[in-house]
Amino acid sequence: MSDTIFGKIISKEMPADIIYEDEHCMAFRDVNPQAPVHFLVVPLKPIARLQDISTGDEAVIGHVHTVITALADQEGIADAYRVVVNSGAAAGQSVFHLHFHVFGGRRMSWPPG
Repeated sequence: MSDTIFGKIISKEMPADIIYEDEHCMAFRDVNPQAPVHFLVVPLKPIARLQDISTGDEAVIGHVHTVITALADQEGIADAYRVVVNSGAAAGQSVFHLHFHVFGGRRMSWPPG
């Protein structure tokens, strides 16, 4: 899975506007933002989709959500933001490395699409 765009960003083969990195995950700004604040958080472990999370991944996935919360605060959107995970091509997933979109800075509508 290192051949995905996110694998290349994680390995620093491709540039990105990285806003957070630790031993479990990385966060960077989306190159095509859909809100005033739009960043992605990806686990460093190559997990293709939500369905591919396995026993033992709970700590990493929980950590990702802790990072999302901290970054929402850092980015000034802690009062209102949306987290989206597309799982599978029919759901709109185009990069098969699990990633969490975080949107904020504008009013969100429902249903999302």
